[in-house]
Order: sequence, then C-alpha cells, then structure tokens
Amino acid sequence: MRYGNIKYCDIADGEGVRTTLFVSGCTHRCKGCFQPETWDFAYGEEFTGAVIEEILSSLEPAYVDGLTLLGGEPFEPGNQRVLAPFLEQVKARFPSKTIWSYTGDVYEDLVDPSSPRHTEVTDRMLACIDVLVDGPFIEEQKDITARFRGSSNQRIIDVGATREAGHVVEWRGDETFATRGTW
Repeated sequence: MRYGNIKYCDIADGEGVRTTLFVSGCTHRCKGCFQPETWDFAYGEEFTGAVIEEILSSLEPAYVDGLTLLGGEPFEPGNQRVLAPFLEQVKARFPSKTIWSYTGDVYEDLVDPSSPRHTEVTDRMLACIDVLVDGPFIEEQKDITARFRGSSNQRIIDVGATREAGHVVEWRGDETFATRGTW
C-alpha cells in the first residue's frame, strides 16, 4: 500500500488533535473530490514499517486524540489488508485514543459478506474504528457547514454503538464544539 500524505496535529478530520493518514488508491472517483491525485494506487510513498513507527510516535503525546484515515479510499480491498493489522497495533498501543475513518462506501456494504467491498479483514478493521464517515462525496450536495463531512448525504457513524445495536447509530460528538444545529 502507498500513501499520499500524513498530517500531524490535524484538527479538521475528526474531533480533537489527530494524526491523519491519506492512503493512495480509490475506485470511487467522486466528482469534485478534494484529492483526486490519491485515486492512483501508485501515488505517493510506500507505507513501510518506518512510516508506521513514525505514526505511532506521533500518537504518544497526551494532547493527540487519535488517528484518522482518509484517502484515496481506506476500504479498497488491498488497503484493508494493510490497514487492519496497523489499526490493531494502534488500538493495542493506544486504547484510549480514537480512530476515525472516511470512506466512499456505505457502512451496510462494508458489513455485507456478499459485497465486493467486504473482505476477510473488514470486520477486524471496523472493530478498531470508533467513528466512520461513510458515503461518497456528492458534489451537488456539498455543504461546507457540515461538521466533518463534505456533502450532506454522508453520515458520521458511531461504529461501536452501531455494532452493538445492529443498526446504524449516528455519532454525536462533543456539543461544545458544534457551531450550528444538532449533530
């Protein structure tokens, strides 16, 4: 797997201060995507053990709330096979830090064993993710006021509560940081 960028001290892609990994490769190719260069699976640098150690080190400070995965597409089948063991490593080392992931897929497809997006490691990956922002970016539904989303069709899902309830439970987050409406 390759990655296009890593942002440290990111405050835009999830609640709190985060390390954000932008993976390479995406077959969704959403019209108006803010990072079309990451559609290419060959874009960027190789995701190596040294890169993993750099990310893990960046998560050590108490002020860092967690890790966010963006893309590209973290749930491309090939990316899942690399990310699942990496996320397990993050959770084992930092159990109190949150993991967010963005995906152009919808949650229901990811958990459906008959879906081509569901692989032998999808459940392992989802077990590590606390918050999933799902759904393709739809340019006609772009909403720059939507918290942590690019278009109004996308959902912010509390993955743990969803897995426990057996149906999608939307994430609420800290209302202190909300600027309009209910989240």
